Amino acid sequence: MGHAGVAEPPSWWTRGRDRVWLPYAQMKTATPPLPVAATRGSRIVLADGRELVDGVASWWTACHGYNHPHIRMTVARQLDTMPHVMLGGLLHEPAAQLATRLATLLPGDLGRVFFTDSGSVAVEVAMKMAVQFWINSGVRGRTKFVAFRGGYHGDTTATMAVCDPDDGMHRLFKGLLPEHLITDLPRDEATTAALDRLLGERAEEIAGILVEPLVQGAGGMLFHDAAVLARLRALADQHGTLLIFDEVFTGFGRTGAMFACAPAGQGGAGVVPDIVTLGKALSGGTLPLAATVASERVFQAFWSDDPMAALMHGPTFMGNPLACAAANASLDLFEREPRLDQVKAIEAQLSAQLAPCRDLPGVVDVRVRGAIGVVELDAIDIPALKARFVEEGVYVRPFGKIVYLTPAFTIGEDDLSRLTGAIVNVLGSR
Repeated sequence: MGHAGVAEPPSWWTRGRDRVWLPYAQMKTATPPLPVAATRGSRIVLADGRELVDGVASWWTACHGYNHPHIRMTVARQLDTMPHVMLGGLLHEPAAQLATRLATLLPGDLGRVFFTDSGSVAVEVAMKMAVQFWINSGVRGRTKFVAFRGGYHGDTTATMAVCDPDDGMHRLFKGLLPEHLITDLPRDEATTAALDRLLGERAEEIAGILVEPLVQGAGGMLFHDAAVLARLRALADQHGTLLIFDEVFTGFGRTGAMFACAPAGQGGAGVVPDIVTLGKALSGGTLPLAATVASERVFQAFWSDDPMAALMHGPTFMGNPLACAAANASLDLFEREPRLDQVKAIEAQLSAQLAPCRDLPGVVDVRVRGAIGVVELDAIDIPALKARFVEEGVYVRPFGKIVYLTPAFTIGEDDLSRLTGAIVNVLGSR
């Protein structure tokens, strides 16, 4: 045991912590990472035996909680028969089954599924598809995208260029990145008119409009309503451009509907994009997997006798059988278990239990949508807050000026209360 009864960290952590370059961390000053020994349900088990209630579901991926037996057993069976095979000239059942199921679940004719292994790459593929759609259609010069302030679409080079250029994390790379058209979401008459003008003036340059539907995630958990998306669809049609929904975060129940673009009667926006990107919770938080799904109109622009009209893209592990098996198992769970009802219950509990934060000093806003709860502050000491949350027995990762929760949909009421109670306690004692 170390000082104050705390166990010494395991040897693997001591040997390896200075070799692993951590994400979004200034390695010189960052608090050392917590050594994790296991996960289960909504808990992260540390090497010293402490259990933390996970408030972020490993960046929103573990929608069914960790180690769900159905996903685990499905992946184990797939491991016995075929861990991986390339999709170059080959096809396997898990990928074929998953593509068919996604095409059935998505609205409209979104039915042509291109697999990748991360959300950023899925968005890159969507952008590449959009540009080549116009080239294949005999239109040159459409290489720019309209994206929105507060948006985030990934950390790869093309996706950095369509994130918020001022308040986003990628300002350093301005000289490297191509310049796109970043503007305000059409939330009202003035911003709608401004976007209309922009699309009219620059129509011949624009390949597509790119948006995170209903919730802009890593840009600050910023909400907008379905009317915004309906305006984007109308403007895209009016000005003859493509509409791309980045549902890497919002897909698979997070906002309350299976997809944010789902029919309005199912709790979604009822707006069908030309291309949609999926990731994160696609495999139930088990293995890396993402997808870019195109409408028939987009796909037909690539259907040609000309080899150069093909989409020349192919991630090595695209459609990995293990990941596709996990995703199919995850979709089984959405069919068999009341996930969207659980999201509604989480939404109600978050709304009730985060409400006291409205009266705390420094709190700017409290907002909830689906299984997303957000407390926005006027200023924030992120390292101090993270440490206090661990002391409270929860794992919460504030960023920017927000403290947020995106728990597993299977989280128990008591564990969710521990998360919300910790936020009220920690923010109340700042």
